[in-house]
Amino acid sequence: MSLTGMGPAETRQSAPTSPTARSLWRASRMAMLLGLLIVAAAVATVALGGGGGPSRRLDPDDTSLAGSKALAQLLRARGVTVDRADSVTRARELARSGDRVLLITDTSYVLDPAGLATIPGDRVVVGDLYRVDLLAPGVRSSAQVGERSREPECPLPAARAAGSAFIGGASFTAPRGATGCYPADDDGWTLVSMPNAGGTTTVVGSGEFMTNRRLAEDGNAALALNLLGSAKAVTWLVEPPEDGAGDTVAGPDGQSVYDLMPPGVGWAVAMAAVAVLVTGLWRGRRLGPVVTERLPVVVRAAETVEGRGRLYRARRARGRAADVLRAGAIDRLLPRLGLAPDAGRNEVVAAVAARTGQDAVQVGAALYGHEPTDDAGLVALAQYLDSIERTVGEH
Repeated sequence: MSLTGMGPAETRQSAPTSPTARSLWRASRMAMLLGLLIVAAAVATVALGGGGGPSRRLDPDDTSLAGSKALAQLLRARGVTVDRADSVTRARELARSGDRVLLITDTSYVLDPAGLATIPGDRVVVGDLYRVDLLAPGVRSSAQVGERSREPECPLPAARAAGSAFIGGASFTAPRGATGCYPADDDGWTLVSMPNAGGTTTVVGSGEFMTNRRLAEDGNAALALNLLGSAKAVTWLVEPPEDGAGDTVAGPDGQSVYDLMPPGVGWAVAMAAVAVLVTGLWRGRRLGPVVTERLPVVVRAAETVEGRGRLYRARRARGRAADVLRAGAIDRLLPRLGLAPDAGRNEVVAAVAARTGQDAVQVGAALYGHEPTDDAGLVALAQYLDSIERTVGEH
């Protein structure tokens, strides 16, 4: 491939520039700002997050946004006893006192879900739980729906007195003899109440309306109190505490290895993060602006195209050459025809045929046809595509 000589404009280059203090500051200020934000987040996590346990969703002793401490306090204020039970055995023992509501928010840790169904009295099941068919016979989950404020639209006194509530999650089909409330976006209900052998079973699609975050909205508090405050006591089934399988229990107090760590460990981790950040900035400060270098040669675009054509010819890549010609022609024709870049084959062929007055079959064969069988066919294809472009451009 021949190379052209370079003119004065092509050989002109800018002198290398050395980084200055101002350029270094501009190049590194975003990295420094990001590093400071990372350090601040680490310090805040250590300072504010230390000593706080993980959030326990719908736990009557949890004060986080996902917990239900506020609901438990409201129940106690109304004279309702709230007892936490972390096993089916404990829930059955509490049920012996009578006049209780069993609240079930999770059954993933229950080895025998069928045992919960044998506990007498009213029960409230929250969500599409594992083996919900045992806890509420005849109730089936139909779909997952979004959580939002919904109207009860049912005669159930507990729901009618509460009014609108933030509920959703799962929708259920109501069996014969059951009452469905808060209709879902499909044909199901997000609250189903039905009689059982020893009381009433109520299934709700989600317990978001019982959380500390949502309790004060709409009629959420009223609905929760109406469902749980109908008895003298509530047996609140919660997940049992971790048995320390992943932690090393030390001493009679059952402290884990994390409890035995000194308080300064968090600060040590934060300082280590700061040290890593400072080291990165120190090593990265040498990166200055890009230095322009002299190009070895400037090649005209026409020579690049000719060189690629010679390569296609040497390899007898007629199909590849034809694809390149067709793709280039279509890219140039689309804006002239007013078509979108993703226009389909039939749309392009019809538009070209209408603009040029040529046969649509012939136009389609030229734009989307088979590979030419010889060099003469490739040349003829190139000439025909060129004539199409000229004709479209003239109209």
